[in-house]
Amino acid sequence: MKPKVLLCATVDYHFKAFHLPMMEWFQKNGWEVHVAAKGELSLQYVDRKFNIPIHRSPISLDNVKAYRELKSIIDKEGYSIIHCHTPMGGALARLAARGARKRGAKVVYTAHGFHFYKGAPLANWLLYYPIEKFLATVTDCLITINNEDFRRALTDRFRAREIHHVHGVGVPTGTFCPLSEEGKKELRSLYNYSEDQFLMIYGAEFNANKNQELIIRALAKLKEKMPDAKLLFAGEGTMLGSCRDLANQLGVAQMVDFLGYRKDMKQLMPICDVAVSSSLREGLPVNIMEAMASGLPIVATTNRGHQELIEEGRNGFLVEPNDVEAFASRLQLLYNFRESRLEMGRRSLERVKDYSIDRVQMELQELYKPLMEQTVEETERLQWNAL
Repeated sequence: MKPKVLLCATVDYHFKAFHLPMMEWFQKNGWEVHVAAKGELSLQYVDRKFNIPIHRSPISLDNVKAYRELKSIIDKEGYSIIHCHTPMGGALARLAARGARKRGAKVVYTAHGFHFYKGAPLANWLLYYPIEKFLATVTDCLITINNEDFRRALTDRFRAREIHHVHGVGVPTGTFCPLSEEGKKELRSLYNYSEDQFLMIYGAEFNANKNQELIIRALAKLKEKMPDAKLLFAGEGTMLGSCRDLANQLGVAQMVDFLGYRKDMKQLMPICDVAVSSSLREGLPVNIMEAMASGLPIVATTNRGHQELIEEGRNGFLVEPNDVEAFASRLQLLYNFRESRLEMGRRSLERVKDYSIDRVQMELQELYKPLMEQTVEETERLQWNAL
């Protein structure tokens, strides 16, 4: 009988976006892969999928039902490894797996960014910190993806059996990569942009955290100084309408392209000159890693995820989240000094190697291998004791 691994998250798209390579690796190593999450997506490298009514809100009654369903599945299927992701998926799966741990299963949790972080609201600390610290006691391997979370887990003595730092979920550096000058010119023409335009790009959902209004306000301060600039917003969300209105009010609507949800970011990124991000909080942002892999310098707000990726003055600039003037001035610097902009892009390309999908897969495989061995040994020990 094949050993089984269960992957759990709040929504199933999380696995399609970030974890297909590791799911494929498990199958190639003779494991049966199961997924539990909300949604009806068809996923590759999955032997069995459970649609669980997990809700993002910790106070939703749907999570009571989700917990019961998860516990029933875990108790029935006999998983050797249970790897959970996302705050609610991670919390419910770890609670539901307590009995399985006593029977030898190993429980892994990847924190894609603790909700308690430097500068987070007090309410986040009061709610999420004690929960996460308790759940660490029922976790065999806690994986963090940025240094701030890693240091927090160590210095605050989170009682997971092991605590590790992995370089995010991995960016496909073969898919996101720079273009030659001629290739860039040709692709710009296909998208109806000229080779002389200064293109900035931000791929993110329109919500309060992503804070797109900051960039629009910065652009308004530059409309006379950067008349050939164009800001590309890729994404949808609840605040899209208000951002359109703001661009109109500030007289920069003609300088902003609202592109909607896009599946062609690997083509859009490398035709641009700069990537921007104005988010208030990040764990380790994939959009920034994709931009770096495309050879772009970055202008972004200061938060733990951006600080992990951007070296001030080397591959980009960091500014405070509400400092419109500073954001505008950094964009103008990159606009005025082309050679510095290109050099920063080259440094982005070099730095992102640490976050490549190949590097992350190697790190995860090194964590998984001893867990695989331990589950076999633990199962044999429990079977022997039962005789």
